[in-house]
Amino acid sequence: MKLSAPRKRHIAAVLAVGAFTLVTIQPAYALFGIGPEIVFDPTNLEQNIMTAAHTLEMINNQIQQLQNEATALMNDAKNLQALDFNSLNRLLTTLSSTQRLIEQAQGLAFQVAALERDFERLYPAEYAAAVTRSQLLEDRHEQWTNSRDAVDTALQVQAQSNENFQADGQVLSDLVTRSQSAVGNLQAVQATNQLLALQSRQLMQGQQLQIADDRAAATEQARLLAAEERSRALRRQFMTTSTAYTPEPVQTF
Repeated sequence: MKLSAPRKRHIAAVLAVGAFTLVTIQPAYALFGIGPEIVFDPTNLEQNIMTAAHTLEMINNQIQQLQNEATALMNDAKNLQALDFNSLNRLLTTLSSTQRLIEQAQGLAFQVAALERDFERLYPAEYAAAVTRSQLLEDRHEQWTNSRDAVDTALQVQAQSNENFQADGQVLSDLVTRSQSAVGNLQAVQATNQLLALQSRQLMQGQQLQIADDRAAATEQARLLAAEERSRALRRQFMTTSTAYTPEPVQTF
């Protein structure tokens, strides 16, 4: 405990009174022949008082140093305390919800090998001369179906992304609350990392949405290109003298 100035003066006065009493009593013994004569030395008394005060000051400094070290240890313990909150599972759940829609999408596959195979079959650069009208009609229907499925997937991903906003808002609120109440550096850093994870998840969801939208647009563009090639194939068959032309039945999809 640090001594105040009045307390120090009080201790010094007590020591002085004690020393003065000792000095005044001991010469009385000398007067009555009881003991040897003692000479009072005020300089020595002052030095003793100063030494005692200095010793008290050193003890007070040591106590203050110990208190500072204890405070530092307590702060270190707080800085090493982990954040009792983890939003990772909630973030992964919302991210997987949109990914699941993409994986379950109908129409053209998202896998490269399967996509190339289906694209070459349904959207040929040129139809063979022996292609039948029945095959052309079948391809046209499947191309239209692929375009519709791609649009349906894009709409579902958009709807799921909108539903995820509510969950993201709750996670954001919880993380900000934990961050503001963090008691140490580790908790603050962990809360910040989870906020960055939330931002990353939203960016990934934006990429998923962009993929679904681009797929719908690309599928429709491929359907239009295939329609042009189908028209050229029909014209070639019409111009062939060995094959009688029959009008293609009108179908709406």
